[in-house]
Amino acid sequence: MTVRQDTGTTATSRRLYRTMARIRQFEVAASKLMATGRLPGTLHVSIGQEAVAAGVCDVLRRDDHITTTHRGHGHCLAKGGEPKAMMAELLGRETGYCGGRSGSMHIADPAAGILGANAIVGAGIPIALGGAFAAARHGRKGVAVAFFGEGAVAQGVFHESLNLAALWKLPIVFVCENNQYVELTPVSVHLAAQHVADHAAPYGIPGIRVDGNDVMAVRRAAEEAVERAREGGGPSLLECVTYRWHGHFEGDPQRYRDAAEVAEWKAADPLKRLADTVSGDPPEAAEFTAIEDAARQEMSDAVAAAEADPVASAASISAHVYRRPVNGGAVG
Repeated sequence: MTVRQDTGTTATSRRLYRTMARIRQFEVAASKLMATGRLPGTLHVSIGQEAVAAGVCDVLRRDDHITTTHRGHGHCLAKGGEPKAMMAELLGRETGYCGGRSGSMHIADPAAGILGANAIVGAGIPIALGGAFAAARHGRKGVAVAFFGEGAVAQGVFHESLNLAALWKLPIVFVCENNQYVELTPVSVHLAAQHVADHAAPYGIPGIRVDGNDVMAVRRAAEEAVERAREGGGPSLLECVTYRWHGHFEGDPQRYRDAAEVAEWKAADPLKRLADTVSGDPPEAAEFTAIEDAARQEMSDAVAAAEADPVASAASISAHVYRRPVNGGAVG
């Protein structure tokens, strides 16, 4: 099923543009921190893929749940994550979401419905399935969304989760961000099916393939899938075809693709495409510039605040690891 483009209202367009701008500026700031040696560990940014997170999360409620991947900052921001707490987590500060323990790849904020990012390919899919099961069991009409890359389609847990979700008609949307590369391997030599969305048919659920750089098309497809799930119609598989501008990780030499390919995809920049296609009385170019400037300043402030916070103490390393003793007894 192909979803047609829908430019939507000016208010929706401005909101989505702001979300995408915040994601991009967060990733740019994090990339600069890594390049200047101020960010420990490793980093995977989603510059170029902003439309997927923005379009899908725009139709979710705060009490809906998402799971995400090693490239998950954008999903967290779009779902309501706070930039300062996220940046503090990346920088290993005790004020981060997970007390500086998770770094870039395991941020979680249950209060915002963010069940967690996950460095293991495909591992977030069954966690989202659990969120969907809980919502159905308790009659909350909540929806879960599992974000994952096309590499996860080769994992058994992807197929197990689709089968169980279809069998029990669980309120979940499986969202594949097909960014063309499984780490360093092109999808053309990795995926047997022509499209990820083709995997929906054996389980009797809708499979939708959409231009993942068109935020309004993503939003429309997500809205239909989320509403279907919320009203008891069961799961859907949404494939968003997009592209990451940077390498698999920051510092990746990217010998597996050429500059012309990257340039072609950069020309389909999701932010520019939205700005060029807004319907009605157009926000002037200056307004979009102001949105980007505000997002850039917000992330600069988040970096400054996080860097001023204390580094997570080594003495707290065992906190939250062991169960507390009951009534003064030994830990069991």
